[in-house]
Amino acid sequence: MNGYAHADYAAALAEFGSPRLLPGCGGWILERPIPRTPYRDAMGCYPLFACPDWPRLRDDLETLGDDLVSLAVVADPFGEHDPAYLRTCFPDVVVPFKEHLVVDLARSPGTFVDAHHRRNARKALETLAVERCADPTVLSGDWIRLYSTLVARHDVRGPAAFSAASLTEQLAVPGLTMFRAMRDDETVGMTLWYVDGGIGYYHLGAYSEAGYRLRASFGLFWRAIEHFAEQGLQWLGLGAAAGVSGAHEDDGLLRFKRGWATGTRTAYFCGRIFDPERYAGVPGTRHAASGYFPAYRQGEFA
Repeated sequence: MNGYAHADYAAALAEFGSPRLLPGCGGWILERPIPRTPYRDAMGCYPLFACPDWPRLRDDLETLGDDLVSLAVVADPFGEHDPAYLRTCFPDVVVPFKEHLVVDLARSPGTFVDAHHRRNARKALETLAVERCADPTVLSGDWIRLYSTLVARHDVRGPAAFSAASLTEQLAVPGLTMFRAMRDDETVGMTLWYVDGGIGYYHLGAYSEAGYRLRASFGLFWRAIEHFAEQGLQWLGLGAAAGVSGAHEDDGLLRFKRGWATGTRTAYFCGRIFDPERYAGVPGTRHAASGYFPAYRQGEFA
């Protein structure tokens, strides 16, 4: 177990909830107190709930009813599941959430990478040195500096607005691969990936203002695709558009990811109510707009 399925990743997100292991499937969830009640609920780790033994998830969930009011997760699109199985685990909510862009590494980048992206990658690599970092933890200062630029530039809120402590802990999670782009002796961009089995998950990327001008993201992605193909990985998951409200065609991040992708996989949002009576009685549930789950937490990531 590496990356999103590892205990250290859940521990790095402890500021959002108390990590709890689901012992059968091996996945982790984050328990949280429900405001204005004595109850607790839980959510999956951001951005995806992953586990090594999906067939045992259903049995794990059967044991949570005495402790939790509800659970919400976004299922790893590369997980060993389908919508029918997810509905046996989450009988209350299973809906397509986002289309995640993916890369089939059996194909040569020259056959699928957008021409605009290839051109920008070539220009970036003419002016920047891009390297895989042997020990990401020693570069935590650079990473925190770049990520603060990202947060300010895009007004990042919610689960992706990690603290400096969380960002540092994420660098030590088994399976992490970091690439950085440098101009002279200055780090102008970094990307983080988690590798688990034959899949590499794009986790986060951040750039300085110089990095944006010098197209560092294009050089970093090109080198990452080359590296993971050489390592024998089968797939890369690039994630989807940012936010929780869906993508727009003018979403720059979505356009960027599409330019590298060979296809998509659906990530499903899943919700389960363990105690309907307590759920209905939580303040805010009855007056929440339909469709949000859990209803009493509507707007928490606005």
